[in-house]
Amino acid sequence: MEEWDALSPLDGRYRQNMAPLAAVAGAAAFARCRVRAEAYWLLTLAQLQLEGFPPLSAKEKKWIERLPELTRTDWQILQDIEKKGFRGRPATNHDVKAVEYFIADKLAKNGFASRVPWVHFALTSEDINSLAYAQLLSDALEKVLLPSLEELRQTLAARARRYARAVMLARTHGQPAVPTTFGKELKVFESRLSRQLNQLKKQQISCKAGGAVGAYNAHAAAFAQINWPRAARSLVDKLNKGRKIKLFLSSVTTQVDNRDSYAELFDNLRRVNIILLGCAQDMWRYISAGLVKQKTVAGEVGSSTMPQKINPIDFENAEGNLALANALLSFFSEKLPISRLQRDLSDSTVLRNMAVGMGHCLLAYQSLLKGFNKTDFDARAAKTELLAHPEVLAEAYQTVLRAAGVDGAYEKMKAFTRGRAVTEEDLKQFAQKLNADEKIKQKLLALDICSYVGLAVKQAGGKK
Repeated sequence: MEEWDALSPLDGRYRQNMAPLAAVAGAAAFARCRVRAEAYWLLTLAQLQLEGFPPLSAKEKKWIERLPELTRTDWQILQDIEKKGFRGRPATNHDVKAVEYFIADKLAKNGFASRVPWVHFALTSEDINSLAYAQLLSDALEKVLLPSLEELRQTLAARARRYARAVMLARTHGQPAVPTTFGKELKVFESRLSRQLNQLKKQQISCKAGGAVGAYNAHAAAFAQINWPRAARSLVDKLNKGRKIKLFLSSVTTQVDNRDSYAELFDNLRRVNIILLGCAQDMWRYISAGLVKQKTVAGEVGSSTMPQKINPIDFENAEGNLALANALLSFFSEKLPISRLQRDLSDSTVLRNMAVGMGHCLLAYQSLLKGFNKTDFDARAAKTELLAHPEVLAEAYQTVLRAAGVDGAYEKMKAFTRGRAVTEEDLKQFAQKLNADEKIKQKLLALDICSYVGLAVKQAGGKK
Protein backbone atom coordinates (compact mmCIF):
# COMPACT_ATOMS: atom_id res chain seq x y z
CA MET A 1 0.00 0.00 0.00
CA GLU A 2 2.99 2.30 0.41
CA GLU A 3 3.30 2.29 -3.39
CA TRP A 4 -0.40 2.84 -4.00
CA ASP A 5 -0.27 6.59 -4.55
CA ALA A 6 3.47 7.27 -4.59
CA LEU A 7 4.32 9.91 -7.16
CA SER A 8 8.04 9.18 -7.14
CA PRO A 9 9.47 5.65 -7.47
CA LEU A 10 11.91 6.60 -4.71
CA ASP A 11 8.94 6.78 -2.32
CA GLY A 12 7.17 3.84 -3.94
CA ARG A 13 8.97 1.05 -5.73
CA TYR A 14 12.34 1.81 -4.13
CA ARG A 15 11.09 2.94 -0.72
CA GLN A 16 13.04 0.29 1.19
CA ASN A 17 16.24 1.12 -0.67
CA MET A 18 15.88 4.75 0.38
CA ALA A 19 15.51 4.05 4.13
CA PRO A 20 19.11 5.04 5.05
CA LEU A 21 18.86 8.31 3.12
CA ALA A 22 15.34 9.11 4.32
CA ALA A 23 16.57 8.80 7.90
CA VAL A 24 19.00 11.69 7.44
CA ALA A 25 17.54 13.69 4.54
CA GLY A 26 13.80 13.06 4.64
CA ALA A 27 11.10 15.48 5.79
CA ALA A 28 11.39 14.54 9.46
CA ALA A 29 15.17 14.77 9.34
CA PHE A 30 14.96 18.23 7.80
CA ALA A 31 12.58 19.32 10.54
CA ARG A 32 15.06 18.06 13.14
CA CYS A 33 17.83 20.04 11.44
CA ARG A 34 15.72 23.20 11.59
CA VAL A 35 14.85 22.68 15.25
CA ARG A 36 18.51 21.97 16.02
CA ALA A 37 19.54 25.23 14.34
CA GLU A 38 17.01 27.22 16.39
CA ALA A 39 17.92 25.40 19.61
CA TYR A 40 21.66 25.84 19.18
CA TRP A 41 21.18 29.53 18.35
CA LEU A 42 19.35 29.87 21.66
CA LEU A 43 22.31 28.19 23.39
CA THR A 44 24.69 30.52 21.55
CA LEU A 45 22.74 33.63 22.60
CA ALA A 46 22.87 32.44 26.21
CA GLN A 47 26.68 32.55 26.11
CA LEU A 48 26.83 36.19 24.98
CA GLN A 49 25.71 37.73 28.31
CA LEU A 50 23.04 39.79 26.60
CA GLU A 51 21.10 42.25 28.70
CA GLY A 52 17.75 40.70 29.57
CA PHE A 53 18.93 37.15 28.86
CA PRO A 54 20.02 35.59 32.17
CA PRO A 55 22.32 32.54 31.91
CA LEU A 56 20.64 29.22 31.28
CA SER A 57 20.38 26.80 34.15
CA ALA A 58 21.83 23.33 33.69
CA LYS A 59 18.27 22.00 33.45
CA GLU A 60 17.33 24.52 30.74
CA LYS A 61 20.48 23.85 28.75
CA LYS A 62 19.97 20.10 28.82
CA TRP A 63 16.32 20.49 27.85
CA ILE A 64 17.14 22.78 24.92
CA GLU A 65 19.84 20.40 23.70
CA ARG A 66 17.21 17.67 23.48
CA LEU A 67 14.71 19.75 21.49
CA PRO A 68 15.75 18.24 18.11
CA GLU A 69 14.69 14.77 19.32
CA LEU A 70 11.36 15.04 17.53
CA THR A 71 8.65 12.42 17.95
CA ARG A 72 5.94 11.62 15.44
CA THR A 73 3.58 13.68 17.58
CA ASP A 74 5.98 16.63 17.40
CA TRP A 75 6.12 16.23 13.64
CA GLN A 76 2.34 16.30 13.40
CA ILE A 77 2.16 19.41 15.59
CA LEU A 78 4.65 21.15 13.30
CA GLN A 79 2.48 20.25 10.31
CA ASP A 80 -0.66 21.50 12.07
CA ILE A 81 0.94 24.82 13.07
CA GLU A 82 1.89 25.43 9.46
CA LYS A 83 -1.11 24.05 7.57
CA LYS A 84 -4.16 23.80 9.85
CA GLY A 85 -3.57 26.01 12.83
CA PHE A 86 -2.91 24.79 16.36
CA ARG A 87 -4.43 25.59 19.77
CA GLY A 88 -6.23 28.69 18.65
CA ARG A 89 -3.39 29.99 16.47
CA PRO A 90 -4.25 30.18 12.75
CA ALA A 91 -2.09 28.36 10.21
CA THR A 92 1.19 30.13 9.52
CA ASN A 93 1.54 28.92 5.94
CA HIS A 94 5.25 29.32 6.70
CA ASP A 95 7.31 26.30 7.68
CA VAL A 96 10.14 28.10 9.51
CA LYS A 97 7.72 30.26 11.51
CA ALA A 98 5.99 27.02 12.46
CA VAL A 99 9.27 25.76 13.89
CA GLU A 100 9.67 28.97 15.90
CA TYR A 101 6.15 28.69 17.33
CA PHE A 102 6.64 25.00 18.02
CA ILE A 103 9.74 25.71 20.12
CA ALA A 104 8.11 28.71 21.83
CA ASP A 105 5.13 26.57 22.81
CA LYS A 106 7.44 23.87 24.14
CA LEU A 107 9.37 26.42 26.22
CA ALA A 108 6.22 27.95 27.69
CA LYS A 109 4.69 24.58 28.44
CA ASN A 110 7.80 23.41 30.30
CA GLY A 111 8.23 26.45 32.53
CA PHE A 112 10.73 28.39 30.41
CA ALA A 113 8.40 31.17 29.20
CA SER A 114 10.99 33.87 29.87
CA ARG A 115 13.12 32.41 27.07
CA VAL A 116 10.40 32.59 24.43
CA PRO A 117 11.30 36.10 23.10
CA TRP A 118 14.81 34.85 22.29
CA VAL A 119 13.68 32.08 19.97
CA HIS A 120 14.66 32.96 16.37
CA PHE A 121 16.16 36.22 17.68
CA ALA A 122 17.49 38.50 14.87
CA LEU A 123 17.41 35.69 12.34
CA THR A 124 15.56 35.35 9.07
CA SER A 125 13.98 32.11 7.94
CA GLU A 126 16.72 31.68 5.36
CA ASP A 127 19.30 31.55 8.16
CA ILE A 128 17.53 28.53 9.63
CA ASN A 129 17.06 26.94 6.22
CA SER A 130 20.72 27.49 5.39
CA LEU A 131 21.85 25.91 8.65
CA ALA A 132 19.37 23.05 8.23
CA TYR A 133 20.23 22.23 4.62
CA ALA A 134 23.93 22.33 5.43
CA GLN A 135 23.35 19.74 8.17
CA LEU A 136 21.22 17.65 5.83
CA LEU A 137 23.85 17.61 3.08
CA SER A 138 26.59 16.81 5.58
CA ASP A 139 24.60 13.93 7.07
CA ALA A 140 23.58 12.51 3.68
CA LEU A 141 27.14 12.58 2.39
CA GLU A 142 28.86 11.35 5.54
CA LYS A 143 26.35 8.74 6.72
CA VAL A 144 24.92 7.36 3.48
CA LEU A 145 26.59 8.25 0.19
CA LEU A 146 30.24 7.96 1.25
CA PRO A 147 29.78 4.58 3.01
CA SER A 148 27.95 3.22 -0.03
CA LEU A 149 30.63 4.51 -2.39
CA GLU A 150 33.40 3.15 -0.17
CA GLU A 151 31.76 -0.29 -0.25
CA LEU A 152 31.62 -0.05 -4.03
CA ARG A 153 35.27 1.04 -4.19
CA GLN A 154 36.32 -1.89 -1.99
CA THR A 155 34.34 -4.26 -4.23
CA LEU A 156 36.15 -2.96 -7.30
CA ALA A 157 39.53 -3.21 -5.55
CA ALA A 158 38.87 -6.77 -4.40
CA ARG A 159 37.77 -7.87 -7.85
CA ALA A 160 40.75 -6.13 -9.44
CA ARG A 161 43.05 -8.23 -7.23
CA ARG A 162 41.00 -11.37 -7.84
CA TYR A 163 41.18 -11.04 -11.62
CA ALA A 164 44.63 -9.42 -11.78
CA ARG A 165 45.96 -12.28 -13.95
CA ALA A 166 42.74 -12.97 -15.85
CA VAL A 167 43.95 -12.17 -19.36
CA MET A 168 41.56 -10.75 -21.93
CA LEU A 169 41.54 -8.93 -25.25
CA ALA A 170 41.53 -5.16 -24.92
CA ARG A 171 39.60 -3.22 -27.52
CA THR A 172 40.25 0.32 -28.66
CA HIS A 173 37.71 1.91 -30.99
CA GLY A 174 35.84 -1.36 -30.45
CA GLN A 175 38.55 -3.26 -32.35
CA PRO A 176 41.02 -5.88 -31.08
CA ALA A 177 44.03 -4.03 -29.67
CA VAL A 178 46.44 -5.79 -27.27
CA PRO A 179 46.07 -8.14 -24.29
CA THR A 180 45.16 -6.80 -20.87
CA THR A 181 43.67 -8.31 -17.73
CA PHE A 182 40.15 -7.94 -16.40
CA GLY A 183 41.57 -6.99 -13.02
CA LYS A 184 43.56 -4.11 -14.46
CA GLU A 185 40.51 -2.77 -16.28
CA LEU A 186 38.48 -2.81 -13.03
CA LYS A 187 41.39 -1.14 -11.25
CA VAL A 188 41.11 1.79 -13.65
CA PHE A 189 37.62 2.52 -12.33
CA GLU A 190 38.65 1.90 -8.71
CA SER A 191 41.60 4.29 -9.03
CA ARG A 192 39.48 7.04 -10.55
CA LEU A 193 36.76 6.53 -7.96
CA SER A 194 39.30 6.69 -5.12
CA ARG A 195 40.50 10.11 -6.24
CA GLN A 196 36.98 11.51 -6.31
CA LEU A 197 36.17 9.98 -2.93
CA ASN A 198 39.21 11.67 -1.42
CA GLN A 199 37.88 14.97 -2.71
CA LEU A 200 34.36 14.23 -1.44
CA LYS A 201 35.68 13.54 2.04
CA LYS A 202 37.23 17.02 2.09
CA GLN A 203 34.05 18.80 1.05
CA GLN A 204 32.68 21.43 3.43
CA ILE A 205 29.15 22.86 3.37
CA SER A 206 28.58 26.60 3.68
CA CYS A 207 25.85 28.27 5.72
CA LYS A 208 24.91 31.71 7.05
CA ALA A 209 23.22 33.37 10.03
CA GLY A 210 23.50 37.05 9.10
CA GLY A 211 19.86 38.01 8.91
CA ALA A 212 17.67 39.59 6.25
CA VAL A 213 20.44 40.61 3.84
CA GLY A 214 23.42 38.93 5.49
CA ALA A 215 24.77 42.09 7.17
CA TYR A 216 23.62 41.32 10.74
CA ASN A 217 21.40 44.43 10.65
CA ALA A 218 18.93 43.37 13.33
CA HIS A 219 21.65 41.79 15.44
CA ALA A 220 23.69 44.99 15.55
CA ALA A 221 20.61 47.19 16.13
CA ALA A 222 19.78 45.28 19.30
CA PHE A 223 23.34 44.73 20.61
CA ALA A 224 25.95 46.69 18.72
CA GLN A 225 28.76 45.65 21.06
CA ILE A 226 28.50 41.96 20.18
CA ASN A 227 30.77 40.40 17.56
CA TRP A 228 27.94 38.71 15.73
CA PRO A 229 30.00 36.92 13.06
CA ARG A 230 31.97 35.33 15.89
CA ALA A 231 28.72 34.32 17.57
CA ALA A 232 27.52 32.80 14.30
CA ARG A 233 30.77 30.85 14.01
CA SER A 234 30.21 29.58 17.55
CA LEU A 235 26.81 28.32 16.44
CA VAL A 236 28.37 26.51 13.49
CA ASP A 237 30.99 24.99 15.80
CA LYS A 238 28.17 23.53 17.89
CA LEU A 239 26.52 22.06 14.80
CA ASN A 240 29.86 20.60 13.69
CA LYS A 241 30.35 18.57 16.84
CA GLY A 242 30.92 14.94 15.84
CA ARG A 243 30.83 15.67 12.11
CA LYS A 244 33.46 14.63 9.59
CA ILE A 245 31.87 16.62 6.77
CA LYS A 246 32.10 20.07 8.30
CA LEU A 247 29.92 23.15 7.97
CA PHE A 248 31.51 26.58 7.59
CA LEU A 249 30.13 30.10 7.89
CA SER A 250 30.16 32.16 4.69
CA SER A 251 31.93 35.44 5.43
CA VAL A 252 29.54 37.69 3.51
CA THR A 253 26.20 36.86 1.84
CA THR A 254 22.86 38.28 0.76
CA GLN A 255 19.74 36.89 2.44
CA VAL A 256 20.65 33.50 1.02
CA ASP A 257 23.90 31.63 1.47
CA ASN A 258 26.17 31.79 -1.58
CA ARG A 259 25.93 28.01 -2.06
CA ASP A 260 29.07 27.74 -4.14
CA SER A 261 29.96 24.88 -1.83
CA TYR A 262 26.75 23.12 -2.90
CA ALA A 263 27.88 23.32 -6.51
CA GLU A 264 31.31 21.99 -5.56
CA LEU A 265 29.70 19.04 -3.78
CA PHE A 266 27.25 18.25 -6.57
CA ASP A 267 29.91 18.58 -9.27
CA ASN A 268 32.11 16.20 -7.28
CA LEU A 269 29.25 13.71 -7.12
CA ARG A 270 28.67 14.15 -10.85
CA ARG A 271 32.27 13.17 -11.54
CA VAL A 272 31.83 10.10 -9.34
CA ASN A 273 28.69 9.18 -11.24
CA ILE A 274 30.29 9.67 -14.67
CA ILE A 275 33.07 7.26 -13.68
CA LEU A 276 30.55 4.71 -12.45
CA LEU A 277 28.36 5.16 -15.52
CA GLY A 278 31.35 4.20 -17.68
CA CYS A 279 31.92 1.19 -15.44
CA ALA A 280 28.27 0.10 -15.75
CA GLN A 281 28.37 0.40 -19.54
CA ASP A 282 31.62 -1.59 -19.80
CA MET A 283 30.21 -4.35 -17.58
CA TRP A 284 27.13 -4.43 -19.81
CA ARG A 285 29.36 -4.90 -22.86
CA TYR A 286 31.44 -7.62 -21.19
CA ILE A 287 28.22 -9.46 -20.34
CA SER A 288 26.95 -9.01 -23.88
CA ALA A 289 30.20 -10.45 -25.25
CA GLY A 290 30.00 -13.46 -22.94
CA LEU A 291 33.12 -12.51 -20.99
CA VAL A 292 31.22 -11.88 -17.76
CA LYS A 293 28.67 -14.46 -16.66
CA GLN A 294 25.59 -13.67 -14.59
CA LYS A 295 24.47 -15.91 -11.77
CA THR A 296 20.93 -17.23 -11.87
CA VAL A 297 18.57 -16.16 -9.09
CA ALA A 298 15.80 -18.60 -8.19
CA GLY A 299 12.41 -17.27 -9.19
CA GLU A 300 13.81 -14.29 -11.08
CA VAL A 301 12.42 -13.71 -14.58
CA GLY A 302 14.58 -12.28 -17.35
CA SER A 303 11.90 -11.96 -20.00
CA SER A 304 8.15 -12.40 -20.05
CA THR A 305 8.42 -14.36 -23.31
CA MET A 306 12.03 -15.62 -23.57
CA PRO A 307 12.57 -17.91 -20.58
CA GLN A 308 16.28 -18.46 -21.26
CA LYS A 309 17.28 -14.84 -20.68
CA ILE A 310 19.27 -13.41 -17.79
CA ASN A 311 19.38 -9.67 -18.37
CA PRO A 312 22.02 -7.29 -16.94
CA ILE A 313 19.26 -5.33 -15.22
CA ASP A 314 21.37 -4.13 -12.28
CA PHE A 315 23.93 -2.43 -14.50
CA GLU A 316 21.16 -1.01 -16.68
CA ASN A 317 19.31 0.26 -13.62
CA ALA A 318 22.52 1.84 -12.36
CA GLU A 319 23.13 3.53 -15.72
CA GLY A 320 19.66 5.04 -15.80
CA ASN A 321 19.79 6.29 -12.24
CA LEU A 322 23.29 7.71 -12.64
CA ALA A 323 22.18 9.66 -15.69
CA LEU A 324 19.04 10.88 -13.93
CA ALA A 325 20.98 11.84 -10.81
CA ASN A 326 23.51 13.78 -12.88
CA ALA A 327 20.79 15.70 -14.68
CA LEU A 328 19.47 16.85 -11.29
CA LEU A 329 22.92 17.49 -9.81
CA SER A 330 23.93 19.57 -12.80
CA PHE A 331 20.75 21.61 -12.49
CA PHE A 332 21.35 22.12 -8.76
CA SER A 333 24.91 23.32 -9.43
CA GLU A 334 23.71 25.84 -12.00
CA LYS A 335 20.58 27.03 -10.18
CA LEU A 336 21.35 27.22 -6.47
CA PRO A 337 24.33 29.65 -6.45
CA ILE A 338 22.19 32.29 -8.22
CA SER A 339 19.58 34.45 -6.51
CA ARG A 340 18.26 37.69 -7.99
CA LEU A 341 19.41 40.76 -6.08
CA GLN A 342 19.37 40.01 -2.36
CA ARG A 343 16.93 37.09 -2.55
CA ASP A 344 14.31 35.41 -4.71
CA LEU A 345 12.25 32.36 -3.81
CA SER A 346 12.74 30.30 -6.97
CA ASP A 347 15.33 28.18 -5.15
CA SER A 348 12.93 26.94 -2.48
CA THR A 349 11.34 24.07 -4.39
CA VAL A 350 14.74 23.18 -5.89
CA LEU A 351 16.34 22.85 -2.45
CA ARG A 352 13.56 20.50 -1.40
CA ASN A 353 14.54 18.17 -4.24
CA MET A 354 18.23 17.83 -3.37
CA ALA A 355 17.48 14.59 -1.53
CA VAL A 356 15.82 13.27 -4.70
CA GLY A 357 19.06 13.70 -6.63
CA MET A 358 20.99 11.97 -3.87
CA GLY A 359 18.35 9.24 -3.79
CA HIS A 360 19.00 8.37 -7.42
CA CYS A 361 22.73 8.34 -6.64
CA LEU A 362 22.18 5.88 -3.80
CA LEU A 363 19.93 3.65 -5.89
CA ALA A 364 22.58 3.51 -8.62
CA TYR A 365 25.34 2.61 -6.15
CA GLN A 366 23.17 -0.15 -4.68
CA SER A 367 22.42 -1.51 -8.16
CA LEU A 368 26.11 -1.61 -9.09
CA LEU A 369 26.97 -3.51 -5.92
CA LYS A 370 24.15 -5.95 -6.59
CA GLY A 371 25.31 -6.38 -10.17
CA PHE A 372 28.91 -7.13 -9.21
CA ASN A 373 27.77 -9.63 -6.59
CA LYS A 374 25.79 -11.51 -9.26
CA THR A 375 28.58 -11.79 -11.84
CA ASP A 376 31.83 -13.67 -12.43
CA PHE A 377 34.50 -13.23 -15.06
CA ASP A 378 34.68 -16.13 -17.52
CA ALA A 379 38.45 -16.53 -17.85
CA ARG A 380 38.15 -19.41 -20.30
CA ALA A 381 35.90 -17.49 -22.71
CA ALA A 382 38.17 -14.45 -22.48
CA LYS A 383 41.27 -16.50 -23.21
CA THR A 384 39.58 -18.18 -26.15
CA GLU A 385 38.69 -14.79 -27.62
CA LEU A 386 42.23 -13.52 -27.11
CA LEU A 387 43.84 -16.56 -28.75
CA ALA A 388 41.63 -15.97 -31.79
CA HIS A 389 43.44 -12.67 -32.39
CA PRO A 390 47.19 -13.39 -32.57
CA GLU A 391 47.59 -10.29 -34.76
CA VAL A 392 47.51 -8.18 -31.60
CA LEU A 393 51.15 -9.18 -31.06
CA ALA A 394 52.00 -6.88 -33.97
CA GLU A 395 52.58 -4.08 -31.48
CA ALA A 396 55.13 -6.18 -29.60
CA TYR A 397 56.83 -7.27 -32.84
CA GLN A 398 57.28 -3.78 -34.26
CA THR A 399 58.46 -2.37 -30.93
CA VAL A 400 61.06 -5.11 -30.39
CA LEU A 401 62.29 -4.60 -33.96
CA ARG A 402 62.50 -0.86 -33.48
CA ALA A 403 64.53 -1.34 -30.32
CA ALA A 404 66.88 -3.60 -32.31
CA GLY A 405 67.37 -0.88 -34.92
CA VAL A 406 65.49 -2.60 -37.75
CA ASP A 407 64.54 -0.03 -40.36
CA GLY A 408 60.83 0.35 -41.17
CA ALA A 409 59.75 -2.02 -38.41
CA TYR A 410 56.30 -0.47 -38.06
CA GLU A 411 55.75 -0.39 -41.82
CA LYS A 412 56.80 -4.04 -42.18
CA MET A 413 54.30 -5.17 -39.54
CA LYS A 414 51.60 -2.94 -41.00
CA ALA A 415 52.02 -4.47 -44.42
CA PHE A 416 52.05 -7.98 -42.97
CA THR A 417 49.03 -7.74 -40.65
CA ARG A 418 46.65 -4.96 -41.64
CA GLY A 419 43.41 -5.95 -43.32
CA ARG A 420 44.04 -9.70 -43.28
CA ALA A 421 43.63 -12.67 -40.99
CA VAL A 422 46.91 -13.55 -39.29
CA THR A 423 47.61 -16.81 -37.50
CA GLU A 424 50.17 -17.60 -34.84
CA GLU A 425 52.06 -19.66 -37.39
CA ASP A 426 52.11 -16.68 -39.78
CA LEU A 427 53.82 -14.59 -37.11
CA LYS A 428 56.43 -17.27 -36.44
CA GLN A 429 57.23 -17.56 -40.13
CA PHE A 430 57.53 -13.78 -40.36
CA ALA A 431 60.05 -13.78 -37.51
CA GLN A 432 62.10 -16.63 -38.96
CA LYS A 433 62.32 -14.97 -42.39
CA LEU A 434 63.49 -11.64 -41.01
CA ASN A 435 66.86 -10.35 -42.03
CA ALA A 436 67.82 -9.80 -38.41
CA ASP A 437 70.07 -11.09 -35.64
CA GLU A 438 69.18 -14.58 -34.38
CA LYS A 439 68.71 -13.25 -30.83
CA ILE A 440 66.06 -10.85 -32.10
CA LYS A 441 64.27 -13.66 -33.92
CA GLN A 442 64.26 -15.79 -30.78
CA LYS A 443 62.92 -12.87 -28.77
CA LEU A 444 60.04 -12.53 -31.18
CA LEU A 445 59.34 -16.25 -31.23
CA ALA A 446 59.27 -16.28 -27.42
CA LEU A 447 56.50 -13.72 -27.27
CA ASP A 448 53.34 -15.22 -25.81
CA ILE A 449 49.99 -13.58 -26.31
CA CYS A 450 48.72 -14.59 -22.87
CA SER A 451 51.68 -13.09 -21.03
CA TYR A 452 51.96 -9.94 -23.13
CA VAL A 453 50.14 -7.83 -20.52
CA GLY A 454 52.88 -5.44 -19.47
CA LEU A 455 52.41 -4.23 -15.89
CA ALA A 456 48.71 -5.04 -15.80
CA VAL A 457 49.02 -7.63 -13.00
CA LYS A 458 50.95 -5.23 -10.81
CA GLN A 459 48.61 -2.34 -11.59
CA ALA A 460 45.63 -4.45 -10.57
CA GLY A 461 47.21 -5.20 -7.21
CA GLY A 462 47.89 -8.85 -7.97
CA LYS A 463 50.59 -10.85 -6.26
CA LYS A 464 53.82 -11.54 -8.09
